[in-house]
Amino acid sequence: MAQRPHNFNAGPAILPLEVLEEAREAIVDTHGTGLSILEWSHRSPEYGQVHEEAVTTLRELLGPSAEGHEILFLQGGASLQFAQVPLNLAAAGRPGEYVVTGVWAEKALAEARRLGRGRELWNGGGGGFSTLPAVEEIRATEDCAYVHLTSNNTIFGTQWRDFPRNLSAPLVADMSSDMLSRPLDLSAFRLIYAGAQKNLGPAGLAVVLIEKEVLDRCATDLPNILSYRAHAGARGLYHTPPTFAVYLMGLVFRWMLDQGGLVEMGRRSETRASLLYEVIDASDFYSGTAAPSVRSRMNVTFRLPSEELERLFLEESAAEGFVGLKGHRLVGGLRASIYNAMPEASVRALADFMRAFEARHG
Repeated sequence: MAQRPHNFNAGPAILPLEVLEEAREAIVDTHGTGLSILEWSHRSPEYGQVHEEAVTTLRELLGPSAEGHEILFLQGGASLQFAQVPLNLAAAGRPGEYVVTGVWAEKALAEARRLGRGRELWNGGGGGFSTLPAVEEIRATEDCAYVHLTSNNTIFGTQWRDFPRNLSAPLVADMSSDMLSRPLDLSAFRLIYAGAQKNLGPAGLAVVLIEKEVLDRCATDLPNILSYRAHAGARGLYHTPPTFAVYLMGLVFRWMLDQGGLVEMGRRSETRASLLYEVIDASDFYSGTAAPSVRSRMNVTFRLPSEELERLFLEESAAEGFVGLKGHRLVGGLRASIYNAMPEASVRALADFMRAFEARHG
């Protein structure tokens, strides 16, 4: 294989090369069956084993705190969850309350409001979404069905370090961009959902972890395709799942476990982020966009002195084999997304390029 680019795309994002190579072999013949996983019936015992192994491996990664949660692999990514959460957990007169810390939190709130089941609890838009509220600031009101937050903000580069506890309403988290990047105590959360295309696997799939007690209280008058109860009752096989996506995600889970689990994922993410923030903090040329106390270890966002220099940075970095460094279209600037599968060598290469670029143009 030719030298792979340094892939800093925000999502769909880099996957472990070992996983891609294993999946490549399985495309034609999976597990010696003579058929591709793409051809298996989702009702076959072979696929059933793949599905259960993905669930089991995820539980092993998460540890004992996951025992009280049902695990579902659903289609539609996180965007479908923006509607599915309020439909299942909220009701007229008992809305969910949303901590708005970026674009994706705004979208989640907008969908809940469209259903008449959401309202704002905190909004950081006035400060350009450069910071997060302190955990003690988050207090649910009496008639609240749940509190929703977004754990990591890919566009603005902020990330929660700690989470509110002992709330009077269930805590729901969209963890699409930092799920499984560090050890996680699920006891703080009643429901977590995550689009797979950042740390977990291919696009189009969402992982949902819902506390069994909350599952029992979900709405019963929904179309089954939108009902957590229906999906859980069918053990995630209410309808045809995206079988190849689940297979590939299971390989990613196994890769994480073989690499040392979430403790090691957390150590690596801190190392990778530190390499880039050290360059930014030592420079008057680069400026980070997030408050230092809440800077993301998944998405490092920064600016240069001018948009002209930012365009030049993208041109020169592309020539050196770097892809995906352009900031989100809503905010501009630059962004390096450094998810679990990102090799440290690629991050070191980017840090070296940033120093060299500053020496040439600073």
